[in-house]
Amino acid sequence: MPEITSIQSQARQQSEASIGQPITRTDGVLKVTGAATYAADNHPAGMLHAAMAVSSIAAGRVTGLDIEAAKAHPGVVDVMTPDHRPKLFKDPDERDDPFMFRLDLLQNDRVRYPGQPIAVVIAETLEAATEGAALLKPEYETETPLVGLDAGEAFVPDGVGPGEPAESGVGDIEAGLAQATRRIDATYDTSAQYHHPMEPHAIVASWDGDTLTLDTPSQAMTIARSRVAGLFGIDADHVHIRSPFLGGAFGCKGMILSPQALGIMAARLVGAPVKLVVRREQMFGPVGHRAPTRQRLELGMDDAGHLTGLSHHVRTSSSVFDDFFEPAASVSHTLYASPAIATTYEGVRVNTGTPLFMRAPGEATGSPALESAIDEAAEACGMDPLAFRLANYAEVEPISGKHFSSKRLRDCYAQAAERFGWAGRNPQPRSMRDDDGLQVGWGVGTATFPVVMFQGHARALIRADGSGLIETGAQDMGQGAWTALAQIGADSLGLALGHTTFRAGASDLPDAGVAGGSGHTATAGNAIHNAGRDALDKLAELASADPASLLHGADRSELVARNGRLHWRGHEARSESYRDILNRAGLSEIEGSGTGSPDQAAQEQFAMHAHGAVFAEVKIDPDLGQIRVTRLVGAFAAGRVINPRMVESQLFGGMVWGVSFALHEHASVDRRTGRVTNADLAGYHVPVNADVPSIEAISVHEDDTHINALGVKGVGEIGITGTGGAIANAIWHATGIRVRRFPIGIEDLLGRA
Repeated sequence: MPEITSIQSQARQQSEASIGQPITRTDGVLKVTGAATYAADNHPAGMLHAAMAVSSIAAGRVTGLDIEAAKAHPGVVDVMTPDHRPKLFKDPDERDDPFMFRLDLLQNDRVRYPGQPIAVVIAETLEAATEGAALLKPEYETETPLVGLDAGEAFVPDGVGPGEPAESGVGDIEAGLAQATRRIDATYDTSAQYHHPMEPHAIVASWDGDTLTLDTPSQAMTIARSRVAGLFGIDADHVHIRSPFLGGAFGCKGMILSPQALGIMAARLVGAPVKLVVRREQMFGPVGHRAPTRQRLELGMDDAGHLTGLSHHVRTSSSVFDDFFEPAASVSHTLYASPAIATTYEGVRVNTGTPLFMRAPGEATGSPALESAIDEAAEACGMDPLAFRLANYAEVEPISGKHFSSKRLRDCYAQAAERFGWAGRNPQPRSMRDDDGLQVGWGVGTATFPVVMFQGHARALIRADGSGLIETGAQDMGQGAWTALAQIGADSLGLALGHTTFRAGASDLPDAGVAGGSGHTATAGNAIHNAGRDALDKLAELASADPASLLHGADRSELVARNGRLHWRGHEARSESYRDILNRAGLSEIEGSGTGSPDQAAQEQFAMHAHGAVFAEVKIDPDLGQIRVTRLVGAFAAGRVINPRMVESQLFGGMVWGVSFALHEHASVDRRTGRVTNADLAGYHVPVNADVPSIEAISVHEDDTHINALGVKGVGEIGITGTGGAIANAIWHATGIRVRRFPIGIEDLLGRA
């Protein structure tokens, strides 16, 4: 497994405190030199290649495959089909928990969605496997697919997201809306979005009896190991996963999905290591997506511009065989004060792969709708959009009634507004132009994301040479976890970053929890922090009990760790190096362990969220309707900042995704066939550098002593929320046109001015 020691300037190497420093990526050199090993870079001896054949229909059954033609192709070793596959110990259609989803593992000839795996060809080369899959030429018995949010009969799901209730509320929503003097009733549509990390799903599977070694990108190796063990009837300790580097992951690598399980099956079938890599167009099938939504928001306001009622109803879809319903209304639970709030859902089933967690699941889809409706409410009340938000500022979480553990949203509004220049905004729509005659619009959106923390574990060692080692099974998706966690580890041991080695990315290390929900730094970081403290406690005990030590008789509370030495507080001349303490005791190392987990008592007492505000400027060609986002300024309060450079990068990434949500990402589905018609990155658009010419992210200082010992929240997803709504509101300000579907396109503006 990789070991990373930070490569920094000499000054930073010797810095007393790493936390709070803008350290460059500790794994950066490995990545830019090509030395970082991703899953598909592994080539064990005797490895074969596998290629999936996937369905071109959305519903029906496979009636024929030309298996002989595929097997006759040079280099093809075998073809795995429903009639020729290893037996599974557990039915892949069984679900035991909210993070386990039904898989398509060739259990029968049924087709439930387009892009469903229907066979796997194993060959000596990737080319032979791909060509063999093309030779299968499947034949089908086709059924009429269920397509779109109006397909089939709507129903109230048992739960939404990972188990949230389908109906929530406070107060009497009908009475609240009835007493309003002004009302908004608007419906907003959001498109399906598909996972497209730079690195698609990949797996290299090697069996040795009942021991299985996997190279595969994973956001949760312990969950993945348990799922694999259950499917194949082996002990979880016999499953070893290596996942040191992930080329992006936004929820789709949080669990084992069908392509990875098929790669494992293929390896067992042929008795040799097998590599299977999902093709880009196959990412539109069995690896999850963000479901489309239709959201109706009803808002009631009194004469003073205060909300009297907020109703948020969501219609969304899941697959015909599994349940995941996008929790888009959850954002209405926490942001704005109203005596009456109701959130409700209805679901429909369609012939698609099952939707899954996708960066800011629920908040990303609900926020643009809510923030657009809030702007419409401000307009109805004749108020500035920012002033309306401040007038309806929630001092306590509306649904739960809990006080916030910390809330610096007013500061976010103020700092971002000042930096953006919001005071210079002309409130009238269509009133601002630039020197080239382009329409200019300014908009604002509020950002929020809950504080999530899982349970994680870590191990810390202080070695006889005075160096430190931190071990935890953490996952770095590109967010900078290896850097931030190494910083926490160095400080936890009282060592400079350059004297600490960080080891992660393998399932035989202590379980670091899930790298998702913006909770990985809090989870693994607190585990590391506690492991380091445990190691230092043991070291201090050694020194205090040793009559030969300058620290003999010192109480632990009196000892401070700094730069590889223990110092007696108040007696600065009395200090001793880790090296001397261990060498005198005849020890090569001393080990500490730690766990990071949420404080249940604090969670019951407080509502825990990160907050932010995003301001957007757009420029629009009045003749062509072409939309450009020319400026984004966001301010975010997300607890203690471990690494400002990594935090800024994450906030930028979230805000860019907000641009993508507002203007670019859209899966176009053929209503006749159920197939995605733009199933590649030529037709499925995401932003490029030219689409985001100016972006700023301000970190607002926040000390939250209730969330965890480190005071860490999360920044991976909050940047998406607020941004999409801010852009939509800026488009209205520029054009006077309220567009209530996302993404917003030229066709939404032309002919409507």
